[in-house]
Amino acid sequence: MNKETLSTALSFYQSDRPSCDQFHNGRKLDYLRKADLSYSDFFRDFLLPNYPCILSPEFTADWRSRQTWVRADGSPDFEHLLKHFGDCVVPVANCDVKEYNANPKHNMPLRDYLSYWREHRGSRYSSPRGCLYMKDWHMHRAFPEHGEYTTPDFFQSDWLNEYWDTIKVDDYRFVYMGPKGSWTPFHADVFRSYSWSANICGRKKWLLFAPGREEHLRDNSGNLVYDAQSPILQSEDLYPRYSQCCQPIEVVQEAGEVIFIPSGWHHQVYNLEDTISINHNWLNGCNVDVMWSFLQGELAAVQTEIGEWKDHMDDWHQHCQLLLKSCSGINYCEFYTFLKIISKNRMAVLDAAVPLQTASPAELSALGPCHALFDLHRSEDVLSALLANEQFGKLDTDLLEPRPEQMLQDIRELLDAASL
Repeated sequence: MNKETLSTALSFYQSDRPSCDQFHNGRKLDYLRKADLSYSDFFRDFLLPNYPCILSPEFTADWRSRQTWVRADGSPDFEHLLKHFGDCVVPVANCDVKEYNANPKHNMPLRDYLSYWREHRGSRYSSPRGCLYMKDWHMHRAFPEHGEYTTPDFFQSDWLNEYWDTIKVDDYRFVYMGPKGSWTPFHADVFRSYSWSANICGRKKWLLFAPGREEHLRDNSGNLVYDAQSPILQSEDLYPRYSQCCQPIEVVQEAGEVIFIPSGWHHQVYNLEDTISINHNWLNGCNVDVMWSFLQGELAAVQTEIGEWKDHMDDWHQHCQLLLKSCSGINYCEFYTFLKIISKNRMAVLDAAVPLQTASPAELSALGPCHALFDLHRSEDVLSALLANEQFGKLDTDLLEPRPEQMLQDIRELLDAASL
């Protein structure tokens, strides 16, 4: 990031985000080639305004997985996958069964899934076991030195996986493999994060809805529809606002292409052919405030759900935090720890006296000091909002180290020194 982009970015958050309505009024997704723009251009034109786009196959052409996971005819190379990953236990969803608003999953060895896939394809994509879709396989976590792909430069500022790598608990890097006809129901991504998805082979159809448009796809109880193309939406009794809904933005993603799905964009995805894809959820300083807003909404829903017990339960607010973590994967105190680790890593880039919290300084340094400054400004903004939040103030934060107030002061002192 250069100084001009830093200045633009800091000014950006002094006003409301631009509307995405233009995409529902005919604007096509930009199609980007490597020579088209720099990281600063992408940051300014897509990350800040929260606009989707497609990256050309140039961005994945040198990935080993694009060479070795795919046969000459463009289909998955089952033999290679079986030889190198057959013993891995992977999560598999049944696309033909609805469980709440998703598909039920079970685990199986990849070799068994590949055997099913071959039989399914040989039976003209029909099976008494249903349409099974291998999704959310943490291949990177299982094989951190895999060398099968590299994250495109535009997506390197990834706070989400930086944090989970640091605490060594989880990650949000996935491999998906599925036959023609497999699909993912209507949803927005975890924590309202960004996502990028690269097709190693095959083709996908995406149905995209800009933030806010999903409200027309809620039933009279406020629940999102499971299938955004279901005839049940025509029932005005069940979906009273559907008549106001716009048509989705339809995108077909070809082999080798990478699609960028911005924060809070709801989507539904179909595999038009036998398809393998690499998918990362990620967030950074551009949308960390969206994550914070999402957590506040999730906590409010939890408090409403168990509100009748507020006067009868000791530590009701702490119980709400436990439920928040169970439902959403993180609670307010952990969100502070997330901000702390990200902030300390940026402070280490700018000040050698600050110890680094993660084992990947090269990626942080490559983004440059201007990016570190932007990240710290955004951490300062959201940490200030967290400290001012009434619900956070009711929690026992004595075990947080350093104290959130001290962390905020440290960030501000470094930012003041950097501005001199």
